[in-house]
Amino acid sequence: MNTNRQWLLAKRPNGLVTRENFDYAENPIPEPTDGQVLVRNLFLSFDPTQRGWMEDRPSYLPPVGIGEPMRAGSVGQVAESRHPDFSIGDIVQTTGGWQDFVVAAPNQGPMGLTKLPEGVTPEMMLSVLGITGLTAYFGLLDLGDPKPGETVLVSGAAGATGSVAGQIARIKGCRVVGIAGGPEKCAWLKEEAGFDDVIDYKQGNVSDQIKTTCPDKVDVYFDNVGGEILEAALNHINLRARVVMCGGISGYNATEPVPGPANLMNIVTMRARMEGFIILDYMPRAGEAIADLLQWIGTGELKYQVDLQQGFDNIPDTLQRLFTGANLGKQLLQIAEPS
Repeated sequence: MNTNRQWLLAKRPNGLVTRENFDYAENPIPEPTDGQVLVRNLFLSFDPTQRGWMEDRPSYLPPVGIGEPMRAGSVGQVAESRHPDFSIGDIVQTTGGWQDFVVAAPNQGPMGLTKLPEGVTPEMMLSVLGITGLTAYFGLLDLGDPKPGETVLVSGAAGATGSVAGQIARIKGCRVVGIAGGPEKCAWLKEEAGFDDVIDYKQGNVSDQIKTTCPDKVDVYFDNVGGEILEAALNHINLRARVVMCGGISGYNATEPVPGPANLMNIVTMRARMEGFIILDYMPRAGEAIADLLQWIGTGELKYQVDLQQGFDNIPDTLQRLFTGANLGKQLLQIAEPS
């Protein structure tokens, strides 16, 4: 391979992201300078937050520029090194973007550059041990503060973050109810992930289903969806409940501002706490989360699901899967085999 294939952001989306938002390009392979390495991407991560990075507005990261490779987390292999701590052949995690090659360094970009721990696969590193797993861990435990015997409700529960958050709540002794779409996802949550009950939002009124599945109401609500499902959950919060605002995928592709919940006063009435967070704030503590997650995986208490697509040409279509509900678990795509 003597060129760097790339998918570049061509125009900002208006509504659902399509292939027309991106241009395919081939450019020279970049060269690392002192303190850098050249990484050949093997696996790419797809996350709902990428939709926000495409918007030209202030956020926790600058927007992807028009004509730039689309930003994405990746696992790759060091192809050339000018850094003393990295050797050719090392498997590493970085923010590689939608391209074959990227120049990276330990303190460069949102993810920096780190070697994969011994025994950890790329699929694990980009899912349960990656941004989504860490988001579930710190969002649930630091903000949700679940206590044994409490009821934890999770929306987007079959997704990469929601499924881990719910299982951590179960491990901590809580009763866990998940909201997901479709019988396959709901079955996986009960049969594999060990949720106590599930709500299929495609099958009837969600608020009514929460009332049925959460007879003692909700102590912690971990929200990945926003919109009408957030409003339904707020109908059933307990005194001193904690509402963890992780994401709002229901509104990411909206062309007009999405109305907020009409029942926010329930937060006041129930003296509840509603708080948002960004996982980048917790990265200095990533080691403690990874240690616990690895332990729970080793004991079989924590299961994870990866939806692995294949092929560089399929990159734009793979992002769309997040917003059509096609994925079950963490959405990844493999573009190359390690050498």
